[in-house]
Amino acid sequence: MDAAAVPAARVAVINAAPANDKGEHVLYWMIAQRRTRWSFGLQHAIAEAAARGLPLIVLEALRVGYPWASARLHRFVMDGMADNQRRFADTPVAYLPWVEQRPGEGSGLLEALAERAALVVTDEYPTFFLPRMVRAAAARLAVRVDLVDGNGVLPLRAAPDPFPTAYAFRRFLQRSLRPHLAALPLAEPLALAAGLPPARVPDAVLARWPATPLAALDGSDPCWLAGLPIDHAVPPAPLRGGPVAGEAALATFLDERLDGYGAGRNQPDADASSGLSPYLHFGHVGAHEVVAAVLARESWEPGRLATTASGGRAGWWGVGPGAESFLDQIITWRELGFVFAFHRPDHMSYDALPGWAIDTLEAHAGDPRPWVYTHEQLEAAETHDPIWNAAQNQLREEGRIHNYLRMLWGKKVLEWSPHPREAVLTLIALNDRWALDGRDPNSYSGIFWCLGRFDRAWGPERAIYGKIRYMSSDNTARKLRLDGYLRRFGAGQLELGIRRK
Repeated sequence: MDAAAVPAARVAVINAAPANDKGEHVLYWMIAQRRTRWSFGLQHAIAEAAARGLPLIVLEALRVGYPWASARLHRFVMDGMADNQRRFADTPVAYLPWVEQRPGEGSGLLEALAERAALVVTDEYPTFFLPRMVRAAAARLAVRVDLVDGNGVLPLRAAPDPFPTAYAFRRFLQRSLRPHLAALPLAEPLALAAGLPPARVPDAVLARWPATPLAALDGSDPCWLAGLPIDHAVPPAPLRGGPVAGEAALATFLDERLDGYGAGRNQPDADASSGLSPYLHFGHVGAHEVVAAVLARESWEPGRLATTASGGRAGWWGVGPGAESFLDQIITWRELGFVFAFHRPDHMSYDALPGWAIDTLEAHAGDPRPWVYTHEQLEAAETHDPIWNAAQNQLREEGRIHNYLRMLWGKKVLEWSPHPREAVLTLIALNDRWALDGRDPNSYSGIFWCLGRFDRAWGPERAIYGKIRYMSSDNTARKLRLDGYLRRFGAGQLELGIRRK
């Protein structure tokens, strides 16, 4: 197989229109894998352009009217656009970074670039508004649209069905993942572009949709972002976005935290998490790059894989415990959510919970709730529980919640909501608005895990929770070291014990 060819399982033609034999360029519409390295989408677009002897145009656009559009999300994406502009600058590829300034300004941009394209390549992403947007665009365009899956190490179409538990999915991976570990995207697909004809965005397109200035993209002109009609009550997070920052975060994780990941990731004061989820969500780094870097650091080779598919969390990879634990998170747990979202368009719905979970939640929906909070109270971290308030404060301030506390955070919203259906809506709204890695199959997995997805029934049966796995703040305070975390995010609420009024 041609080294530049993307595996067939990762490419789907999603409309009936043919390629345009008279096309003047290939168009890559970059919407999910927003980077120039380790990208199947970019690799496929370059290969198609090279096969036709055509130039390549890349469009990375950001509109103001998407759900939860905010200064936080825009800043993170625009950081990445600035990086991408610099990386495309010395190549034959024409890169158009375009940020909408008024609702509706972007209408017609994609069609204008596709009008003279031989074909359009874009990214597959199985949740949020992206599947609907891509289907609608493909139906409008009069040229073939190739959808490229660069979401995870396992192609989405390689999993025949959604899986009910991480154990079931892990066992499937242990039987099926080996060939996909050898089918990686090129680390530097832009090297393939060296022989392409120089591309130029048509003048008529630039006249109506000029490239967004680099000063706006990189934040050196802060007034530009401040003038956009988006949610400025959600300010930019301290974390810088973009592939450059994402690659630096990966290097820091490998050098400083990977070895202790398994033992330390659940301790908030240890700050041992990878910190990669925002970059993975926005496509500023790819799962293949991260997995390859971890395996290279472990001097791994395929012969170290276990020969049996036990479904167990430890031992299959043949690497150290920190790396083994991390690989289980980034492949098993992350891709479990992607596969579920791909096969279940209703994955954001309460009704997509397993039957046993719905049955037990409904059986206890009428149980008395000692504490009930409104959405506004929860969003403002105005509860009786200092640990929960600290987690919500971290979400508001940093755009993330510590791994273990994110589970407690979700469980308490279930406990404090009038009905579990309302808890789902509240959790999605809080997470999608404030979290850098919200609006993502993996974050939806975390939310719905709190209500029984990918889990089993637990005993003893409890009020409100029924057979749903129970977590309490008192137990969390006993289990975790929280002094530093509460000093940082607890707004002075340092008493760990939860006392009912």
